[in-house]
Amino acid sequence: MTAVADRAQTLVGLHAAPEILRVVNVWDVVSARAVAALPETKALATAGHSIAATFGYEDGENIPVELMLDMVGRIVAAVDVPVSADLDAGFGDPGETTRRAIGVGVVGANVEDRVKPLAEAVAAVEAVIAAGEAEGVPFALNARTDVFLKGADRPLDDKIADAVERGRAFLAAGATSVFVPGKLDADTTRRLVEGLGERKLSVIGVPGNLTAAEYEALGVARISYGPQTQRVALTALQDLAIDLYADGVIPSTVRELN
Repeated sequence: MTAVADRAQTLVGLHAAPEILRVVNVWDVVSARAVAALPETKALATAGHSIAATFGYEDGENIPVELMLDMVGRIVAAVDVPVSADLDAGFGDPGETTRRAIGVGVVGANVEDRVKPLAEAVAAVEAVIAAGEAEGVPFALNARTDVFLKGADRPLDDKIADAVERGRAFLAAGATSVFVPGKLDADTTRRLVEGLGERKLSVIGVPGNLTAAEYEALGVARISYGPQTQRVALTALQDLAIDLYADGVIPSTVRELN
C-alpha cells in the first residue's frame, strides 16, 4: 500500500497547488495511455458515464460495479500517474466501493450526493474517508453535489447557498474538494469559491463554460471534463467514417497511439 498511499498524497497535493489541476477524463486503457503519455499530465480521472457507455450501459450505476472496477484497475495498472475514479453515488455502499477501488490502486474519487438529505450525503463522505484511513491511504475525495444539475428552476442564490452548505459539510467530513458540475460563469464561480475557500472548488469543462486558466484565476482547484472527452473522440470517429464512405482517405496526420 505504500506506493498507493504515495500516489494519493500526490493527488491531494495537486488539488491544493496554486495551479488548477487539469484532469482529462479517460475510459479505457488505450485512452488512458494516450493522455498519460503527454508531459502535461499530472493525474487522470475516469469518466463513469464513458466507461458505462463503453460496455453498452446507461449512466448512473447501471453498469455492474465489478465491471467498472475491473476497467478502472486496468487503467491504473497501465499508467504511472495518480488515478481518480468516478464512483457515481457509491453503488449502494460508498465505503465498501471505495475500499475495493483502493484495492485496484485508485487514490481518489468522485462520489455524488444526488441531492439526498444532507445528513445522508455527509455520511457517505464519512464512509469514503473512513475506508481510505482504514487502508492507510489519504484518499482524495472530490465530493460532488448535484444542486446545479438537479435544480435548474431554482433561483441562483438558493443553488449557490445550498452548494456552499453542502460543500462545507463535505469538507468538514474530510473531502479534499467539492465538485459542483454545471454551467458556472465567473460571478457564480467567485461566490462558490468565497463560500468554500480557495482551491476547494472543482468544476467541469463543458461548452460555454470558462477556460481552465480563467477558473484558476478565480481560485478553483480542479477542472475535469466528464463524458465530453469520449464524445469528442466518437465525433472524430463518426466524422472520419462519413469521410471514408464519401471515398475519403485516412489523414496523413494520424499518430500511431495504439
